[in-house]
Amino acid sequence: MSKPTKKMLTVFSLVMVNISLIAALRGLPTMAEYGFSIIFFLILAVVIFLIPVALISAELATGWPESGAIYVWVKEALGERWGFVAIWTQWIQNVVFYPTALAAIAATAAFLYKPELATNPLFTIVIIFVVYWGATFINFRGLKISTIFTNVGTVLGVLVPGVLLMVCAAIWLATGHSSAIEFSWASFVPNMSNLSNIVFLTGVFLFFAGMEVSAVHVKEVGNPKKDYPKAIFISSVIIVAIFALGSLAIAIITPANEISLTAGIMQTFMSVFKSLNVLWLVPVIAIVAIPGMIAQILNWIAGPSKALLVTAKDGCLPPFFQHINKHGMQTHIFITQGVVVSIISLVFVILPSVSSSFWILTALAAQMYLIVYLFMFVSAIVLKYKRADVKRAYTVPGGKIGMWIVGGVGIAAALFAFFLGYVPPAELETGSIFFYVGFLVVSLLILVGAPLLIYALRKPSWAKKVELKEK
Repeated sequence: MSKPTKKMLTVFSLVMVNISLIAALRGLPTMAEYGFSIIFFLILAVVIFLIPVALISAELATGWPESGAIYVWVKEALGERWGFVAIWTQWIQNVVFYPTALAAIAATAAFLYKPELATNPLFTIVIIFVVYWGATFINFRGLKISTIFTNVGTVLGVLVPGVLLMVCAAIWLATGHSSAIEFSWASFVPNMSNLSNIVFLTGVFLFFAGMEVSAVHVKEVGNPKKDYPKAIFISSVIIVAIFALGSLAIAIITPANEISLTAGIMQTFMSVFKSLNVLWLVPVIAIVAIPGMIAQILNWIAGPSKALLVTAKDGCLPPFFQHINKHGMQTHIFITQGVVVSIISLVFVILPSVSSSFWILTALAAQMYLIVYLFMFVSAIVLKYKRADVKRAYTVPGGKIGMWIVGGVGIAAALFAFFLGYVPPAELETGSIFFYVGFLVVSLLILVGAPLLIYALRKPSWAKKVELKEK
């Protein structure tokens, strides 16, 4: 009898994967725009969004641990067509999301040499291309290599800078500087009379998205039915703490009208270090933060595209997309999405500013991801009845009634955030309302409608499951 294959991911590694997928420091400046009221929004997002996603992901992943994640769950509940639409939408939203994450890396890299470059579209485009294609080629080497980058990058590039932000806020106040925000009940409860004042909530939901992505690795942990739920809950606690304290740190030091959505973190460090006469530390922080931001890109490149490979083998995509290399990585899908990311990134030289480009792509990515979550919540409810025979090591508390409550809350939250995304933020210049809404509507119709067209045109020969070997 052959020896069992050694698993690659421990609970710690899976927690690091989840943190790198979700706890993106790039989201902190967007959250900091709300000042003290971000705590209200974070509590709201945790209760009506993160908790439902975490609970339902844990049940579905332990009931259906095979590769494919969201595709398998929706396929089991609603059929192959909608499973394909769900995983396609999750994958394509990443293609839109990558330029925003990469723009944050570019803004951080600018502080290594000249901070003014953070608002330079050409510099942003160059960094986007170099980092994205570099991360893609690292993924070519397989999960083991990318996991090493993830663990090191998450600790040095997410946790360390996150803690330093909090320390900087404490130093800022201890050295006699006043807080840029007011801590009171009035500032805690946001003004919801004007939707344009709370539109960034859509972005907050996006920054909380991704907990289910690590489900594609569920078979690569030692005890998936025990370790996966444990990793989800540990990482959830850490993520919420990073978001709450990190965004408050920025809001305390940097006035809301001066916060850059891409360079806000480095702005904050620069303000504190300048007051302490240690500006030489700014590039040091940038060097530490960049690996964590790249670690997030590594995981998002590998996760959804791996699930898309499953749909290709099922015949939903042409055989070209079934290709894997000797490390088992879906290189043709990597290359295809890289080309599309490079084209979409050109929006940074079209819109009025880097921040406005960042936001409109964030809003589009959020809307597409919310569609994916609608599929997931509905599927979880359907499977509670349709596949009651499947044993789940972890189940949402309360049985079928509990699933209706948790899934129903998730559906309502996703729908609210989806439609909120059509309201332009008051703080940014995004062009006319017609351009803003038109861009989102047309993009959604094309990007989400594409899988329905591809599925309708699919051929039986696509399901031959041919796996070509690289020369």
